[in-house]
Amino acid sequence: MNRITKLFNIKYPIIQGGMIWNSGYKLASAVSNAGGLGLIGAGSMYPDVLREHIQKCKKATNKPFGVNIPMLYPNIDEIMNIVVEEGVKIVFTSAGNPKTWTSFLKEKGITVVHVVSSSIFALKAQEAGVDAIVAEGFEAGGHNGRDETTTLTLIPMVKEKIQIPIIAAGGIATGRGMLATMVLGADGVQVGSRFAASIESSAHNNFKETIVSIKEGDTQLTLKELAPVRLVKNKFYNDVQALYEKCPSKEDLIQLLGRARAKKGMFEGDLEEGELEIGQIAGLIHEILPVEQIIQEMMSDFKNACEEKATFDF
Repeated sequence: MNRITKLFNIKYPIIQGGMIWNSGYKLASAVSNAGGLGLIGAGSMYPDVLREHIQKCKKATNKPFGVNIPMLYPNIDEIMNIVVEEGVKIVFTSAGNPKTWTSFLKEKGITVVHVVSSSIFALKAQEAGVDAIVAEGFEAGGHNGRDETTTLTLIPMVKEKIQIPIIAAGGIATGRGMLATMVLGADGVQVGSRFAASIESSAHNNFKETIVSIKEGDTQLTLKELAPVRLVKNKFYNDVQALYEKCPSKEDLIQLLGRARAKKGMFEGDLEEGELEIGQIAGLIHEILPVEQIIQEMMSDFKNACEEKATFDF
């Protein structure tokens, strides 16, 4: 056992990212049943929908699972109360100040993890009393840090600053990637894109097929004026770039973005007008696979890489 497997009482130090429109109870329970930690992504759920997914997840697994909650959620008070009422034991928070809810959750006996994109925010999260942090490099899909710090540099810089466990995220879909981040100081990994392209993901099959067809350079970080987000280069992305040529105001960007773009793309499968959020590592994802196979292949790759690197002799 290491610090992450002990903290969550799981077999492997692999956490599934709580991705909007991808991470329903089917994905979360499958990851937990396979030895990792599954997370329900609350960011795309109304409160009553979240409650339903939590209840279904409890029936689908007797293993630990958690909920990822963006703290900018408009119904945040209701969401937090639902998590407590339903007996959720693990909460990952993001997109906000960890001081706001950490004490409330910890008082209820909940393990709290906060997602950060810099060592400065990692320190603030540690000071707020969280049990661990996710340090996410800008290779990751979806919303991202403004500083564009890569996972390779972020993990050792965070390790230098904090004492609590570190979960690496961004650009990790293989056991070798997992080993690399753990050598740099991480105690475990959070994996998003690889699980988005799983059988159990709630994403539309059109989006899953897009993920496995992506090549190097097919994603880009954009919309920094609103919230930096890594997108697939589709028609919507091209429309955003065309608007940038006209020096748009923040309001112009908001108008183009409109409402429910992410749902349209990832959940409903509109590959032209939808917002398709995925990480750079998609270029290494070539098959839509069951969660159990994904985790077993990662662990096999991890162990093989450990054995190979142990033979280095300089």
